[in-house]
Amino acid sequence: MKLSIVCVYNNKNVLDEFLLKSLFAQENVDYELILIDNTKGTFLSASQALNSGGVQSSGDYIVFLHQDIMLTSSNTLQNITRYLNGKDKIYGVAGAKDSTGTITNITHGPNFVPAGNTKVTGPTLVQTLDECMFIVPREIFDKLKFDESTIDGWHLYCVDYCLSAKKVGIDSYVIPADTVYHFSPGFSMNNSYFRILRKLAKKHSEFPIIYTTMGIW
Repeated sequence: MKLSIVCVYNNKNVLDEFLLKSLFAQENVDYELILIDNTKGTFLSASQALNSGGVQSSGDYIVFLHQDIMLTSSNTLQNITRYLNGKDKIYGVAGAKDSTGTITNITHGPNFVPAGNTKVTGPTLVQTLDECMFIVPREIFDKLKFDESTIDGWHLYCVDYCLSAKKVGIDSYVIPADTVYHFSPGFSMNNSYFRILRKLAKKHSEFPIIYTTMGIW
């Protein structure tokens, strides 16, 4: 099994200190690294940037993740691959399925605090996944790209992707990821977030409630 690691970055120092340092220490896993340099604002949205990275990739699974993700064990990726047992599912390290809150085993923020309310011991069905790190099988990405029209900024692109996939019978799962750390505490809601949220809600109006790691809408 080959993984394609796709990361869009706008801060080379953060990329080097968190993702790359820990990624280069990974053992017993076959992966290619595709870095999308957005330090000059070349891409106007995450959808554009991730589609660009995805079409360049050649792995069986595409791992989309943030520049400030750190893999705290040399076996993190190897352990994650053990859960990638279906080409008809989307996988993530954090997600939301109902009003109970965020489901995840990862830590985040300066003090390495738990990022969610509920931990998992195996793949757990959710409605949507968080953008910090999620995994799309090649077969799914070849058929379903990120929506560059609806998601014309840097928020909710994985939420939109999960809901679009759900409409064609593809489910999303949170997998155990105890050795994944996200430096950002996740508080990135701004005017752009709510502008995209309105477009997202209109697109997916058949869902009476949309559950995300940032709130229930």
